[in-house]
Amino acid sequence: MSDSPPSATTVSAGSMSRVILTGTQMLFVAFGSLVLVPLLTGLDPNVALFTAGIGTLVFHLVTGLSVPVFLASSFAFIAPINSSIANFGVSATLGGMIAAGLVYVAISQAVRLKGTAWLHRLLPAVVVGPVIMVIGLALAPIAVQMATGANSEGIGYGRAMVLSMSSLFVTLILAVFGRGLLRLVPIMGGIVVGYLLALTMGVVDFTPVREAAWLALPSFTAPSFHWAAILFMIPVAIAPAVEHIGDMVAIGSVTGRNYLDKPGLHRTLLGDGLATITASIFGGPPNTTYSEVTGAVTLTRAFDPRIMVVASFTAIVLAFFAKLGAILQTIPAPVMGGIMTLLFGSIAVVGMNTLVRSGKPLTAPRNLVIVSLVLVFGIGGMQIGGGQFALQGVSLAALVGIVLNLVLPPAKEEE
Repeated sequence: MSDSPPSATTVSAGSMSRVILTGTQMLFVAFGSLVLVPLLTGLDPNVALFTAGIGTLVFHLVTGLSVPVFLASSFAFIAPINSSIANFGVSATLGGMIAAGLVYVAISQAVRLKGTAWLHRLLPAVVVGPVIMVIGLALAPIAVQMATGANSEGIGYGRAMVLSMSSLFVTLILAVFGRGLLRLVPIMGGIVVGYLLALTMGVVDFTPVREAAWLALPSFTAPSFHWAAILFMIPVAIAPAVEHIGDMVAIGSVTGRNYLDKPGLHRTLLGDGLATITASIFGGPPNTTYSEVTGAVTLTRAFDPRIMVVASFTAIVLAFFAKLGAILQTIPAPVMGGIMTLLFGSIAVVGMNTLVRSGKPLTAPRNLVIVSLVLVFGIGGMQIGGGQFALQGVSLAALVGIVLNLVLPPAKEEE
C-alpha cells in the first residue's frame, strides 16, 4: 500500500497546500506598499489590488513562470502621478502611464536586438542616481504637510504630530530591530499602530465603511490620451526601467539563477511593461517588481514561481471586497505622512547609493554639472515650455541628465 498512487497524491496535495499558504503570505508582505501608492495618489486601493494581481499574472505569462517575483504599485510614479492628476486629471494621467509602459516595451525590444551595453551608456549612474533622488525629494514637502496635519480636517497640529511620529517610530523600530517576518512589514506595522492610536483619539471617520457594500466591482477608470500628460509621464519610466535590471540581479542572486539570460532581460522588461499598461487600462498605478517580496523569498527560501501566482489570485479576490478599500481610506493622513517622511527619504538614499556604488568622481566638472542640474531642475520647480508641452519635475530632470551625458566630453579622471 505504501507504493500506491494515493500516497503520491497526498504528497502533491501537501506541497500545493504549502504553495497556497506561502503565496498568501507573500501578498501580505507586499500589502502595505501595494495600497500605500493609491492612498498617496488618490487612486482606488481595490483597483490597485486587482491590477497588481492581473499585472503579476501578465508578467509570469510573458516570462514562462520562471522568476519568483510579485509586481505591484510603483513608488517611482507617486510624485509624477500626483502632479499629473493635479494638472491633467486622473483619466489623462492613466493614458500617460500607458505611454510609460510602452517605454518599457520599447527598451525590452532594444535589449533583445542590441543587448544591454547601449542602455548603460545612455543611462549611467551619474544620470540615474540623481533622477532617483529627485523622485524622493520632490515629495518631501507633501510628506511634511501630511505629517503635521496641514491638509487634514479636524486634526490639529498637536494630534497630527503624535500620530505621525508614532507611526514613524514603530516603522523605524521594526525596520532596524525587527526579526523574521516583522522586519519585512515595517510599513504595515507603523500604519496599524498609528491607526489604533487614531481610533483612541476619535479622529477616524467610518462613514465610507458604512456606506460601502461588502462585495462590489472596484472603481475602474478608463484612460484618455493627451499629449501633455504623455510627455510629462514618459521620462519617469527611465529610472524604474533601469532599476528593474537590479531587481532581476537581486532575485537571481537569491535563487542562484541568471534571469538576465533565461528567460532574458528583454522578456522580464516586456512583462513589466505589459503589466504597467494593463494596470493603467483598468485605472491602477504602474506595476514594478517588489523588493520586499524578494526579501521574503530570501527568508523563506520559497523559490517556486507558482507561489506568486497564488498571491496574484488572492489580490484579485480581495479587490472585490469593497469594505476593505473603504477601511483603507479611513486611515488619517498624518499616519501616512509620518511613514512618508521616511519612505521618500529612503528613495533619495537609493539614488545616492547608486552614485556612490558607481565609483565615479563626482568632483569632476562633467559629473558635477550633470548631478547638480538634475537635482536643482527636478526639485526646484524648473519648467521648460508651457501649456500642452511643459516639461518639469522628474521628466525634465531625466531629460536634462540624458542630454548632458550625451553631449559633454568624458571626465578626465574617467579617460
